[in-house]
Formats: sequence, C-alpha cells, structure tokens
Amino acid sequence: MKKTLLILTLCGLTLIAKSQNTSVEQSTFGLQTGVLGIWAYNEVKLSNSFALRTELGFDFGIWETTYYDDYNSPFILTPVIVIEPRFYYNLKKRAKNSKRIDGNSGNFIALKTSYHPDLALFNTDDAPVVSDFAIIPTWGIRRNLGEHFNYEAGIGIGYSFTFAKRAGYSEDKGGLEPNMHLRIGYKF
Repeated sequence: MKKTLLILTLCGLTLIAKSQNTSVEQSTFGLQTGVLGIWAYNEVKLSNSFALRTELGFDFGIWETTYYDDYNSPFILTPVIVIEPRFYYNLKKRAKNSKRIDGNSGNFIALKTSYHPDLALFNTDDAPVVSDFAIIPTWGIRRNLGEHFNYEAGIGIGYSFTFAKRAGYSEDKGGLEPNMHLRIGYKF
C-alpha cells in the first residue's frame, strides 16, 4: 500500500510539473537576416498566446517598376519599421508533444504593418525614393536551432499604399502586396 501511495504521489508531482502555464516568452530580442535584408526585432508578451513584435531593419530590393525605369541603379537598401501583433496558436500542442516552445518557437498568424520612409542607401543615381505603408496578414512558423539560433518562414498577402506624389510622381498608388520571407536569426 505504501509503495502504491508513493508511486501515485510521484506521478501526481510529475503531472503538476507538466501542467505549467504554456506561454510566449515575456520578451525576446534578436537579429535576423534573409535574402532581402537584415533586421533587429523584439517580441513582448501581451498574453499567453499573443506577442507584439517590433522590428527595425533594412530591406534590400532590386527595382524593376514604373517608378524607376529611368534610372540605372539595379538595387536599393531602404530602412523599414515594422509593428506586428502575432498569435502563436499551437504552443500548447507543441509543449504537449515535448517540442520546444522557447524563443516563441511555434506557428503564428500575424498582422504585419510596415513603413519604408523616403530614404535609401546605395542610391547611386539619386533616384527619388518612394515611401510606402503596408498591412499584410501573414501565416508563419519559427523554429529553434540550438540555444540561440532560429529560422522563420512566412507567407501572406495584403494591401500596400505608395506615397509617390511626395517623390514627384503624378499620383499615389495602392494595391495588393505579397509577403514571403525566409530568415535565419540569432536570439540574445
């Protein structure tokens, strides 16, 4: 009887230890890079499943649009400011299956809002820089590789508005904008 009671007590303690609150991290900070840029990010916990991601970085682009037809510069590097609420919807399932959730490793749905100001690096032709604002619903995943490294992929489609009049063009332009990203990063 004493052995049975001891075993049940130990099993109960194990269940209590496993039933800790599954949640996004209080705050996580890191750097990420991909084919089209480099970014510093911070994610702050809003609730157990929601985090607010802020991002500051540089987007790299190769232009081939109507705005830049008269210029020879093949690429541009522009700063970007991003505010992105994220809903991590599978953290409990990952924890239940003994998969990692540290560093907000999980699947997410986000509402990416980004702004590119009228500023550019490597603008050798002094082409007028056209700023834009975008709101893009995005689905993505983040996974950890070891203690500090991670990778992230996402896809979405939303709306972008280009402030072309400020750069001297005849009219502003809005339309659909895709978002596809594949990044590797380092979490501090």
